Amino acid sequence: MDPTVPSGAARLLDYVRDTETGSAGADSYRTIYGHNEDKLAKPLTSMTLGDVVDAQGGWSKRFGSSAAGGYQFMRATLQDLSSDLGLRGTQVFDPNLQDRLGYHLLKRRGYEAFASGEIGPTEFGRRLAMEWASFPVLEDCQGAHRKLKRGETYYAGDKLNKALIKPAEMEACLREVREMINGEAAPVPSEIPTQSPRPTQEADMPEKSTPAKQVAKAIGGGKGAAQGVTFAGGLVIICSYFGLIPPDTTPTQIALLSTAVTAVVAPLVSFVQAYMAPRNAE
Repeated sequence: MDPTVPSGAARLLDYVRDTETGSAGADSYRTIYGHNEDKLAKPLTSMTLGDVVDAQGGWSKRFGSSAAGGYQFMRATLQDLSSDLGLRGTQVFDPNLQDRLGYHLLKRRGYEAFASGEIGPTEFGRRLAMEWASFPVLEDCQGAHRKLKRGETYYAGDKLNKALIKPAEMEACLREVREMINGEAAPVPSEIPTQSPRPTQEADMPEKSTPAKQVAKAIGGGKGAAQGVTFAGGLVIICSYFGLIPPDTTPTQIALLSTAVTAVVAPLVSFVQAYMAPRNAE
């Protein structure tokens, strides 16, 4: 059974296959009306959905009906399902596809209303009998061709179909399905995501280093750093400010750069200081 089909529906679909084809096993999916599957060029379950629909066009005349697969889909039913579900016809008519299509037929006939208690087994049984002729109606009612007695096929009077099981058997199956529905686990809610750790506050975040700060650190830390910044350090800081020094420059590289600049600038600074000293003394 296709894993997407709920357990209650899966049990009912097994019952449909067993009743319609005489088997609930793998062979049921390869069955065509009158058990003429051996006359096909290849197994039904190896054909595409489109191939099956095309082939069914001649089966009514050749075999007496176009019914095919585990759920004995009529040609018109497969065409309708293909249109309703937007199927392209390229899907392989394998057991899983047949199960999904069968489940869709159950839902069309009120499976979800039955599961919720909106309709009872008698009404649901009547709707199922409209879909599968081998199922009996569970009370006297109007059929497709005439008034029906409990236990007759919905299509009584067509000289083709007949109910293959007793009403009591059908009712027992629906009770079992109901119990399975009641026992089905409720949908598991999505896990509540754990709360994300609080964002790191600014005070917790390491201060981003810049070339300017690296110069100050290379020269000296704390308050002495501001006082100890030389002309060379200041020049490096200015260059950093204007983006002339890459931000990923290491402290060692900054220190070497500062030393090199100092070696060039220091003599010039000394000359200026010596030149200005006599003027300052005046």
